[in-house]
Parts: sequence; structure tokens; C-alpha cells
Amino acid sequence: MVLGDFSKVRLLVVGDVMLDRYWFGDVSRISPEAPVPVVKIERSEERPGGAANVARNAAALGAQVSLLALVGNDEPGDSLRRLVEAGGIDASLYVDEGITTTVKLRVIGRQQQLLRIDFENPPSHEVLLAKLSEFERRLPGCDAVLFSDYGKGGLTHISEMIRLAKAAGKVVLVDPKGDDYSIYAGATVITPNRSEMRQVVGRWKDDAELESKAVALRQQLGLEALLVTRSEEGMSLFHAGGAIHEKAVAREVFDVSGAGDTVIATLAVMLAYGAPWAEAIHVANIAAGIVVAKLGTAVCPRDELDAALK
Repeated sequence: MVLGDFSKVRLLVVGDVMLDRYWFGDVSRISPEAPVPVVKIERSEERPGGAANVARNAAALGAQVSLLALVGNDEPGDSLRRLVEAGGIDASLYVDEGITTTVKLRVIGRQQQLLRIDFENPPSHEVLLAKLSEFERRLPGCDAVLFSDYGKGGLTHISEMIRLAKAAGKVVLVDPKGDDYSIYAGATVITPNRSEMRQVVGRWKDDAELESKAVALRQQLGLEALLVTRSEEGMSLFHAGGAIHEKAVAREVFDVSGAGDTVIATLAVMLAYGAPWAEAIHVANIAAGIVVAKLGTAVCPRDELDAALK
């Protein structure tokens, strides 16, 4: 399979951004103070996380990407802005004096995550309203809008944003959070993972029951499609034409963090390019298989995707 040129694809990514920090070190003893390992830190890394990682994944495929999000007036916010701009992304990062930029700090020893520490607090409504007017201004210049909801408060006005985007004829993709999906009504497609789907529709005993629950939810929300990512079971897309199942790509799984970001970013690029559903989710599934073999939030560059598709 040969992919087209994505350089004309224009995406607008809106959502909760965060800074992913990694401290790598050596573990050789247990602390005398408590039964925990002592990690001697040897190096550190910073990567864009959340909606910023979604934007970075889309840009790595060659698309033109704009990012609209909130950060605090702090050092992590400055780092995030620098990292995002270095990735070739046109970023509008609104500063809210009342918040600290969300940071997820992971401590890694012997290639294992030992601990994660989160720093976060919700944004103010005044800044969110300013973001809504910026969203309206940017809407005409994109082919698709992608909402990355990490439940951090940056998408308080998502229902209005979806309404505006659909009225403008845009493809609208949502990576959802929480148990109230009514706020995503009218989107083109939402992409819950298996546990997020269970939170909303309850458990299912087999694929037939999953399909009936997915179809009911899709119709209730007025979606064109619903994509459920299912870890080792691959992914399943439910749309008016029926269900499409993609088996998981057989690879050594190193780290699943950020795989959902890669899936929705790749799906957005494919749909904005005009690809049919079956082709779009096939490519998204291959891209996810590439990133789970990498440590931490990672991207699937275009050359790696091309090689895997061949």
C-alpha cells in the first residue's frame, strides 16, 4: 500500500496539553527509609504530551498542523511551547495565570516505569472563552478538527466547538474522556479505548454484544462512526456500512502510553486526505503498532509508516 502526499492536509488540534518528563536512572539498592528502590538519575528527557503529542504525530506524517490549548505562565509551559514549535506546529498556547502547566513526570529504572507524578489544576473560564473565539477564527483554514480530551478542563466548550466545526463542513474527530459522551454529539467519529468504552456502555460478553452497544451509542450521539481501540485485540470501527475489525500488529509491546494519540492523529490525516474508513483505520492500526514498540509518548514518522505498509 502506498500513501499519498499529506503536505496539503490541514489539521486543527484542540485540547489538553501537558509536558511529559522522563527521569532515567540506575536502580541498585532498596532505600533504608522505606521498602522502595533508590533511583540514581543519570539523564532526563522532555516530550510534548496530550493534545501536543497528537499534533506532533500528525506533523510527523507531513500534515500542516495548528494547535490550540492552554498552559500556565511557568517553565513547563515555556518548554512545551519550544518543543511544539520545534516540531513544526503552528501553536496558539493561551497562558492562564491561574494554572500550572500539566506535567507528568515518569521515573524510569532498568527500562521499567517505577513511578509517575502528576502536577495539574483546571483552567479559568475567562481564558477558555478567549480560546473559543480563536477557534472560530482558525476554523476556515483547516480540513479537519481533532479534539483531544484528557479531562483537564481545557475543553469546557467542546459541544459548541463541535457544532461550529460541523456547520463549517469539517471532519470532526474526538478522543473522549469521562462517562458523559453526550457532549461529543454530532462529531464525525469518536475513538474511545476499551476501558473508556466500558465506562460508558458497560461490559460485553462477545464481539456481537460490543457491536450492538457501539451501534446504539453511535446512533444516540449522531456520529458517522465509532472506533474502539482494543489493545491486543486490535481495533473495531462501527459505521453505517457495518463493522470493520483490524487485528493488532504483532510486535513486542514496550509502552502503550500515547498510542491512542497516534491512532487519532493518523486517522485524522487519512480522513482529511479523503481516504475511506477501511483504509484510514488500517493505516492508523499500523502506526499504533510502530509507537507501542517505543518508550514513552512517541511519534510514527512517515518513513517508518511507509516501510511498515510495504
